[in-house]
Amino acid sequence: MTDIATTAPAEPAAAPEDAIAAYRRTVRKRLLLSAALALAIVASLLADIATGPASLSLGGLLDTLLHPDAASAGTRVIVWQFRLPYALMALLVGVALGLGGAEMQTMLDNPLASPYTLGVSAAAAFGASLAITLDWHLPAVPAGMTVSVSAFASTLLSVLILERVARWRGGSTLGVVLFGIALVYSFQALVMLLQFIASEEALQGIVFWTMGSLARANWTTVSIMAAALALALPLSMRDAWKLTAVRLGEERAASFGINVRRLRLVSLLRVSALAALAVSFVGTIGFVGLVAPHIARLLLGEDHRYYLPGSALAGALILSLASVASKTVLPGALIPVGIVTSLVGIPFFLTIVVRALKRA
Repeated sequence: MTDIATTAPAEPAAAPEDAIAAYRRTVRKRLLLSAALALAIVASLLADIATGPASLSLGGLLDTLLHPDAASAGTRVIVWQFRLPYALMALLVGVALGLGGAEMQTMLDNPLASPYTLGVSAAAAFGASLAITLDWHLPAVPAGMTVSVSAFASTLLSVLILERVARWRGGSTLGVVLFGIALVYSFQALVMLLQFIASEEALQGIVFWTMGSLARANWTTVSIMAAALALALPLSMRDAWKLTAVRLGEERAASFGINVRRLRLVSLLRVSALAALAVSFVGTIGFVGLVAPHIARLLLGEDHRYYLPGSALAGALILSLASVASKTVLPGALIPVGIVTSLVGIPFFLTIVVRALKRA
């Protein structure tokens, strides 16, 4: 009896210790996977800068990056004025779309959600098409930025309309999604109308812009995109635990004292504005915001402290690899990166649909 009395209390104490050890192993695994994604991004970035009509060796590339004054004038211009902004923009836009897709899939409780669900891409396409068709020249705006400014203004207008509708409908998931779908079709109809009345030259410009391309990247757009992410990422991480709670269900999250409606509204507006800025600079790039969150969820789980940065890293890696592929698939030709992401994303999209049907 004495043995039983002395050993029985020890068994419940072992369970928490096992749980803590398992949690620590999970955290280490997530950190290692995140570090692996970061290393893959660095490798892809170097490959993106090195690839192109004038190929550069890894040693020559590193010398040019670390010691630009020692490199030849031609190599320095190629790397620092063209390829480096191009490659960095791919990473930044990938981060924006990946982060936006992760938050949207959580807040809308929909595995097929992405920043484009709310009409971000369609609104940007309309703004860009309007500037191209009317050949706008805005005061105090550089000529090369007019299309981007118009695209962003159009998308910002759609976000403001979304904010009003979301408040009017009480911030419900169904209301936001249905209004996003209505926005998509409305802006697509307006873009088709502009294509119908546009001149041949303007029509070519509209079609090329809607394909999505990183070729318009420069240090100004890279700086703006980096500054926007520097503001948005801390805000997303601040809400990480709230977003994790929402995955348990809205009622459960509300029992923790979380205002789910307000969280949904703030989150959707934040990621929509971020995606709007990305799309206004590079055009329509699909499927990154859809694919990246699923990769992050598979590798890192649903804890948003790891899931959100993991989705951002996955988005950066996907778009960086797509940038490399756009320059190597057809030698001597630069394929718009939006075409590459669509070709890769469609099979992944179908895989998600099939898995969802099997679970149902």
